[in-house]
Amino acid sequence: MILFFYETPFSIENELNWKNWLNAAVETEGFQTEEINYIFCDDEYLLDINIQYLDHDYYTDVIGFQYSEGKEISGDVYISVDRVRENAENHQKSFENELARVMIHGILHFMNYKDKTEEEAKKMKEAEERHLSFLEEII
Repeated sequence: MILFFYETPFSIENELNWKNWLNAAVETEGFQTEEINYIFCDDEYLLDINIQYLDHDYYTDVIGFQYSEGKEISGDVYISVDRVRENAENHQKSFENELARVMIHGILHFMNYKDKTEEEAKKMKEAEERHLSFLEEII
């Protein structure tokens, strides 16, 4: 089950299509969705979480807290809509494309993808691009 929560004035159109795309990505990676909560918020909300739980005093676009067991993934993915909007402008991407990238990035971490080293980041980016390529067919 994938749920969307809004802590800022924002909402996703066609939620079901987005959820279907995310579920398909999880299945493609050989996992099952148990419960994934996406919490859409503003910069200050996510900064507070970053400081309180990760001891990082800076803005970020996404933070995930994983509760997965084995191949059944569960967790909370917090996304700053402000950061996504700014990143989209900086990278000359549409807001929807950048939002999708951040959404898939969050759950890829739940499926054992890492991005601390250059090689890990490359594999993560490849997985993001692979799943983003299916986005237009669904949304």
